[in-house]
Amino acid sequence: MKLIDTHAHIEEIHDLDNVIQRAKMNNVVAIIAVGSSIKSNADILSLASKYNGFIYPSIGIHPIEAETDIKTAITQIISNIDHCVAIGEIGLDYQYDISKTKQKEIFENMLQISKKIGKPVSLHSRKAWDDVFSLVQTIGISKAVFHWYSGPNEVLKKILDNGYFISATPAVWHSPKHRNAIEMTPVESILLETDTPVKYGGIPSEPSDVTKVLNVVAKIKNISIDKLADITTNNACKLFDISC
Repeated sequence: MKLIDTHAHIEEIHDLDNVIQRAKMNNVVAIIAVGSSIKSNADILSLASKYNGFIYPSIGIHPIEAETDIKTAITQIISNIDHCVAIGEIGLDYQYDISKTKQKEIFENMLQISKKIGKPVSLHSRKAWDDVFSLVQTIGISKAVFHWYSGPNEVLKKILDNGYFISATPAVWHSPKHRNAIEMTPVESILLETDTPVKYGGIPSEPSDVTKVLNVVAKIKNISIDKLADITTNNACKLFDISC
């Protein structure tokens, strides 16, 4: 069995060597490390170099960092994109009191880079699901994953009809909206992730927890864990263009 954690903020993890060892013991063969700021992008690039072939970097500017210097962010991403498997974590977040205009400005810039270079995007869309989808479509992005989707079914249908992926997180245990999204999504469009080190039930997650996500999603979809592991890992390898 091979598993891929497709969304982890590994630069925030302490004792990373042991965390990675536990991940490998739980059949994790790769981690997509997502950046959220200029600093975290730099940290992730450094860690990906150190753990080459296991940690794969994806750099971007999270919507809560929308007031960052756009020119510096764009320069950093363009300068390092050849070493990355995706652009992200990028998107919109309407839960926070952050200028929607600034969020959209930096998000559109990140999407334009993706469009020009042909890299997939890892999308944050909390309470902004339709706007994120609309911008992705307007700019013409062909490869994307909607991270931790918990929005309405009508937007989910548009996401799936356009060939994009949805990622399942440990929140599938307790979030009715996220669980509904996974129930509605065919396994051919599902990725697995942990969003490490986000806390679930008060406990920080780590990449080895992707096995727990696998088990829950397998029950929801009524298929074997081995089959689901094969499908979701192949999905991740296809999207991020990495060797399985």
